[in-house]
Amino acid sequence: MKKYKYIILNIAISLGIGGLSAFFTMNSMDIYQNINRPKLAPPGYIFPIVWTILYVLMGISSYLIHRSNHKNKETALIIYYFQLLINFSWPIFFFNYQNFLLALAILFILNILVIILIKVTYSINHLASYLLIPYLIWILFALYLNFWIFIHN
Repeated sequence: MKKYKYIILNIAISLGIGGLSAFFTMNSMDIYQNINRPKLAPPGYIFPIVWTILYVLMGISSYLIHRSNHKNKETALIIYYFQLLINFSWPIFFFNYQNFLLALAILFILNILVIILIKVTYSINHLASYLLIPYLIWILFALYLNFWIFIHN
């Protein structure tokens, strides 16, 4: 039972960060419908679905890191929690402040952090690393969207 408690806690932390970010941006989300978007931009209702799945995968990954005794565990967790903080800040600058350039810079940093996290995590637990790959793919796509939006708005 203790094992499940920690899995749930790790998932709750990542979902909680996402939920808190959504809470702070909920009154600004209509900006997405009112800006120029690329043809590849998904409809707005897709984002909460994808992000929920990604936060669950991130939570499971962090659980696998937490339970390891690897020498790089602490480094991986520092990077993990730092990237969560960066992840939390992006929608605030994008939606609330409509600062597309700063949001782009934040996404760029987030992508670098997640690549480093995947590399560090791979040495600890391969599955934990693989669980982060969909997240990386999604934020790379977000980087493209944010760049396009910055250029065309």
